Amino acid sequence: MFIIGHRGARAVAPENTLAALKEGMACADYVEVDIRQTEDSALVTVHDPTVDRTTNGHGAVGALSLEEVRRLDAGGGERVPIFQEVLDLVLGRCGLVVEIKEVGTEAAVCGAVREHGADRVLIVSFYPSSLEAVREVLPQVKTGLIFSRPIEDPIGLAPSVGASVLLPRADRLGYDLVAQAHAHYLLVIPWVLNTEGEVRRAAAMKNPHQFSCLKKE
Repeated sequence: MFIIGHRGARAVAPENTLAALKEGMACADYVEVDIRQTEDSALVTVHDPTVDRTTNGHGAVGALSLEEVRRLDAGGGERVPIFQEVLDLVLGRCGLVVEIKEVGTEAAVCGAVREHGADRVLIVSFYPSSLEAVREVLPQVKTGLIFSRPIEDPIGLAPSVGASVLLPRADRLGYDLVAQAHAHYLLVIPWVLNTEGEVRRAAAMKNPHQFSCLKKE
C-alpha cells in the first residue's frame, strides 16, 4: 500500500498550492495535482473549471491570463502555482500524480514532464483520449484511468489506451474489480480514503500476491 496526498494535503492547507504539496510530501508517498490551462496557454494547478471556489477571484480558468490567475489568493496568501513550480518542488523528493482535467492540454503537460524526467510520475485522467495522447508522446510514463460512474469494461479499456492503473471512486471499488484488475496486472487506486474504516475496507480487498494502493487527502 502507499498513500497519495490528494491535491497536496487539502485538509491542512489550501488545495493544489505549494503549501499543500509541502505538507503532503511530509507524510505521503505521492502527491496529486490537477492541471488546467489559462487563456494564454500556461499550465496551472486548479481543480475546478473556474477559480471561484478555491480563490478570491471569479471566472473560468481558460478565460483568465496567467498574470490574472497569479494575482489571486488561493487561501492564506498562497498563489495558484504554475505546473513548472510543482515539478521543481516535487520531483526528486516525492512521487507525483498529475491529473489532466482538460482534453487538449496533453502535449503541454507531457512537454513539461519530459523536461524534468518521468521518474515516479503518474499521469491520470477521466478521458481515455487524454491517456492515448500521453502514450503517444511519453510512452515510458505510467498512466491511469479515473472513473466515478459505471463504465463498460474498465479492465479492457485501461490497457487499450495504455493505462496500467485504475482509479475508481471509492464507492465503485469492489472485490471483483480488484481481483480482475490484478489478474490483468493493473494497479487499483481508489479515491478518496480519509477514515480508518475506509482504508481498512480498501485494504481488505487486496489480492495477497499484489499491491493495492490508497489515495488519501
